[in-house]
Amino acid sequence: MKFVYALYNFFHRKQLAHNIPIYKKLGLKKSYYSPVSSKDFKHLTASDTTGDEHLSTMSETLEKQLGDFDQNGYLILPGYLTKEIVAKINVEIENLLATQKIKFGYGNKLMFAIHHSKILRSIGTDPELMKLISVLLRGPAALFQSINFIMGSEQHTHSDSIHMTTYPLGGLLGVWIALEDIDEDNGPLHYYPGSHKLPYYLNADYDNEGSYFLLGKKNYTEYEKMIDEKVAEKNIEKKVFTAKAGDLLIWHANLLHGGEPHLNRSRTRKSMVFHYFNVNCVCYHEISQRPALINMLNVEF
Repeated sequence: MKFVYALYNFFHRKQLAHNIPIYKKLGLKKSYYSPVSSKDFKHLTASDTTGDEHLSTMSETLEKQLGDFDQNGYLILPGYLTKEIVAKINVEIENLLATQKIKFGYGNKLMFAIHHSKILRSIGTDPELMKLISVLLRGPAALFQSINFIMGSEQHTHSDSIHMTTYPLGGLLGVWIALEDIDEDNGPLHYYPGSHKLPYYLNADYDNEGSYFLLGKKNYTEYEKMIDEKVAEKNIEKKVFTAKAGDLLIWHANLLHGGEPHLNRSRTRKSMVFHYFNVNCVCYHEISQRPALINMLNVEF
């Protein structure tokens, strides 16, 4: 029931307060703890806040890469982190696990290690990276989530926008960093170039909107089935990212991506994900229809 989530949200005003002025600006009569979904914005016309002023300080090569991002939905920065920094990150994660400051959840995910590590926070909030993310988001970016993996995610193809949604749509970016060499045997990432230009497939697209009081009852596998059908229908090419330690991949909020099978279980597949959102957007979870709890660690204007 939506009431249960609303009650939980009631006790997290600090982490939800960022939505209040945006609700007012949009003319939505919502409290910070109210359920929220794409249905609430159907009558509105979205407008973007540009971040293109940062382009003047960037090289011609990077400007071209930004153009490629708009065209393809992703951007790769090879060797973004040095081997020394990657090694420090891996030691940091081992220490956080040993001291039980972080634990596995949602399967094999280590959530929110940035809340326990200065090293990880400094990487995720690096000023130059924040500037780039702000340009790609067309507005001021905030880091709000991290996920670390020891093994491959093996996650089915999806768009982040079904899990972490924004209004206006597209106000979120994912950053994935390889923390060791990754090939076809240890669960590389896969993605579909150009798929970010497809419609945003949300609750209504697989009959999962629910009612005023209840959430939709469809199983998540129904969403995965729908995405498989769309990929087949559009005949989109899949690419597999075989990465070197330190390589960084940025993907658009609507880029279809996932994890390949982890074939050799004797090998690890260490990686780290950051998620950022445009602070001018409402950020919420479409499936559960909850506003996202945000601990904004850094905002780059």
